[in-house]
Amino acid sequence: MPRAPHNAGMDRYERILALHRQLKAARYPVPLKRLMDDLACSRATVYRDIAFLRDALGAPIDKSSDPEGFHYAPEEAERFELPGLWLNSEELHALLAAQQLLARTGPGILSEALAPLQTRIESLLSEQARGKRWPLERIRVTASGTRRLDQASFRTVATAVLDRQQLAFDYRARSTDAPTRRRVSPQRLTHYRDNWYLDAFDHERDALRSFAVDRMRNARVLDEAARDVPEAELDAQLASSYGIFSGPPKGWAVIRFSPHAARWVADEHWHSKQEGRFLPDGSFELRLPYSNPRELLMDVLRYGPDAEVMEPASLRSEAKILLKLAVAGYE
Repeated sequence: MPRAPHNAGMDRYERILALHRQLKAARYPVPLKRLMDDLACSRATVYRDIAFLRDALGAPIDKSSDPEGFHYAPEEAERFELPGLWLNSEELHALLAAQQLLARTGPGILSEALAPLQTRIESLLSEQARGKRWPLERIRVTASGTRRLDQASFRTVATAVLDRQQLAFDYRARSTDAPTRRRVSPQRLTHYRDNWYLDAFDHERDALRSFAVDRMRNARVLDEAARDVPEAELDAQLASSYGIFSGPPKGWAVIRFSPHAARWVADEHWHSKQEGRFLPDGSFELRLPYSNPRELLMDVLRYGPDAEVMEPASLRSEAKILLKLAVAGYE
């Protein structure tokens, strides 16, 4: 039984988009026979679509006779794009998911500023649905551990990051709750575990730091241009160890997971430089660099009896202390 063409069932909208992309990418005329095969349609349909591209959308189409085929005029191909926003089915489905992410990420973050964009996405989805109802409830985005975030502060921080201006703000670190006034050169915004952080060069401390945006108050963009730190230096200082407040690595942690948890942990991404291996008894050993043990231990302890810190001795001792304190709370 012959196999159905890859694009069987493609509607005219998707054919026009596929045809445009094929002609735009081609350096030489695309034979008519190949267009018919790729678009899974007849000779007459290809000609109708070519006519629509040329006459209705203004595509710079040239025709060749030997072999019979089509391509965009080389001097105009680079400049020509389809008017408006054209999406195929896969891109449209991705937009649906993005629409749900935009609607449900965080408690109202940027809701006022992004309301026009949300409306535009919904309009695009409605235009391309052709009367069909999109089952948006089939895409679910659930936030976990999201902290309250002041929208005005977030917008100020984002403006400073993108305009490359220095930023001043009041800050209370979660670890000490001590109030400080900071002046920084913002480098990048990071969305990590459903919360926002600012990677920045702290001018008072002459060092790179990460700040939780939800702990900022009275943020103000300054007139001074931000100092740019190379991406490689940012990653070396802020992404080389485990967690969001990592810093340069001080050592490697070795954690052993029971055979019961091994099959899940083996597929998890903890750090870009992690190393893992299965042991003969079916358990899984994970090695990764760390600096601040707090976040690492928090994630290890959520596995309860299925995780054991093996090395270094200082990290193992700290894990034992935390477990004893937890037990003491129940006694």
